Amino acid sequence: MTEALVAGVDSSTQSTKIVLCRAGDGTVVDEFAAPHPDGTECHPSHWESALDKGRHLLERAAAVAVAAQQHGMVALDGAGKVVRPALLWNDTRSAPQATRLTGELGGPARWAELTGSVPVASFTVTKLRWMAEHEPELAARTEAVLLPHDWLTWRLGERRELTTDRGDASGTGYWSPATGTYLPEFVSAAIGREIELPRVAAPNEIVGELPGGAAIGPGTGDNMGAALGLGLLPGDVAVSVGTSGTVFAVSEVPAADPSGMVAGFADATGRFMPLLATLNAARILSSAASMIGCSLAELSELALAATPGAGGLTLLPYLDGERTPNRPDASGTLTGLTTRNATRENLARAAVEALLSSLADAIDHLAAQGVRPRRVLLIGGGAKSEAVRRIAPQIFGMPVAVPAPAEYVALGAARQAAWALAGTPAPPVWSAQPVQEYDGPPTPHVREQYAELRDRTARWQDPREEQP
Repeated sequence: MTEALVAGVDSSTQSTKIVLCRAGDGTVVDEFAAPHPDGTECHPSHWESALDKGRHLLERAAAVAVAAQQHGMVALDGAGKVVRPALLWNDTRSAPQATRLTGELGGPARWAELTGSVPVASFTVTKLRWMAEHEPELAARTEAVLLPHDWLTWRLGERRELTTDRGDASGTGYWSPATGTYLPEFVSAAIGREIELPRVAAPNEIVGELPGGAAIGPGTGDNMGAALGLGLLPGDVAVSVGTSGTVFAVSEVPAADPSGMVAGFADATGRFMPLLATLNAARILSSAASMIGCSLAELSELALAATPGAGGLTLLPYLDGERTPNRPDASGTLTGLTTRNATRENLARAAVEALLSSLADAIDHLAAQGVRPRRVLLIGGGAKSEAVRRIAPQIFGMPVAVPAPAEYVALGAARQAAWALAGTPAPPVWSAQPVQEYDGPPTPHVREQYAELRDRTARWQDPREEQP
């Protein structure tokens, strides 16, 4: 008997990726990718068009699930038609609305308590307020709001019910991870009235069927899909080094950080997923390589040739402002430069240590929310750097594992599809991806050197930064 296949879709900002896997062990048997248009808003039909190009994979699957970019606002009228192009997570025009909504509904502490997060411009609730203020005629036509994965899941299936999942719902700003319920007063405050919200499906529920009869899982947000694809366990912290940095973990308890540093999301399994994002990550390495006049591979070699602490050279890597901590107008700062340490090796080392120290700060914020990190899983393009891999355990003070490159968001969606197909209480245990393990002696003096510069610049670089 042929083993059932399942398909996982990753509909990201940049592209649609599909993996077709064996339901029993997760082995990938086929893949597909198609690009999306660039920009901070996108008509959902472009996502559907990209997905349709990979339908030949979906038609081979017994079950399908979609993971997609979080937060995006897909507004529908009473006939189910899209009212305007979706505002995506990276559209920051609603930053003033985020500030006003925070104040109107009780301040950061109340938002953290009720929604798990303090809203920023990426959150869906702020985009609803922006539309109500700037496009009132479109807001008046809006009868329902979906997230990108909700819309794609709905369009795939023959059932007409609107559904979402708890993971993606937790990034809207109007659903409570702690209670598992919507906050209709937050929606009303944003758009001026109650509108239809998708039902939050159970993590392993079948929410529809493809025309050929394949089951459709509830889907989830991209970060939640990555956690499921990586097989994160309590104690694991995923550190993604992309253009920006993302640090997240699974937890048995909800997070509620009134500082706004930690977003208290839910995961795709019934647990919770506190997450932090930094604005600067891999770009720190590319900028340093440009300054030195070398390739990224050469930068790695230079950094490994220097000693921990870079001879006293310290970089604060807020090259384009920063989100964690919240210093949008900050800039990079290099200190400790002398004739003795002014070498290419030390500058390369300072860049790698700055990147990792910034991410180590994010791990500390997770720990303050009840996460007990024991191991770091290092993923993303920046994790290809041998210097990043070898220096990371010294900065983080714990072992680091680098999984083999894979489409982890799509794999997580496929694993969820297999779970829905099986109907079991827990997700299927799939074969673990191979990892490279790294360890090394901690270098606390590097973190101390970095923290001193971070805290000192807070007093003069950005007056909005709160001081202890």
